[in-house]
Amino acid sequence: MKVTITVDFEHLAAEVEPRVLLVEWLRAIGKTGVHVGCDTSSCGACTVLVDGAPVKSCTMLVMQAAGTAIETIHGLTPAEGLSPVQEAFADEHGLQCGFCTPGFVVSTVGLLRESPDPSTEEIIDALEGNLCRCTGYTSILRAVHRAAALLAGEQRPIEAGLSHETPVIRNLIASSEVHEDLSDTEIV
Repeated sequence: MKVTITVDFEHLAAEVEPRVLLVEWLRAIGKTGVHVGCDTSSCGACTVLVDGAPVKSCTMLVMQAAGTAIETIHGLTPAEGLSPVQEAFADEHGLQCGFCTPGFVVSTVGLLRESPDPSTEEIIDALEGNLCRCTGYTSILRAVHRAAALLAGEQRPIEAGLSHETPVIRNLIASSEVHEDLSDTEIV
């Protein structure tokens, strides 16, 4: 079957089998930032924007995407540098291994286009279909809030101590504060 789809602002015509998943086709045309993580639509690593809405591309056939405009992580990444959302994820350590990051970034872009200043609850709802096995979700929430601020033109500095130290360092800092507060008391 012949389909015409706009992918990352490029109009494409392709001959596809009716059973080909959108994620498979996108990867076959070089959009390898669209990850296949679970094959069960549980992880969100394959999230793309279809006509502006976040969609898990493993749940959609290419035929169903005919005539739509699809944006992948590739189309959301500037030729040089990072987008504000990507910058925020880097600044706030909203990623570790990076496998889930494209899905989170794409979902965040979709959210922020719809709701430029989302509440924490809105962020949680928008990202509930994305899983990360490496980070705590706190840094991802901070990254989305920071991305919203950056997109609004706010250029606030990164606050040291919020997300830029490892838990071990935080524990050491916390324990030294306890020791200082105990003054003459001996800790065994």
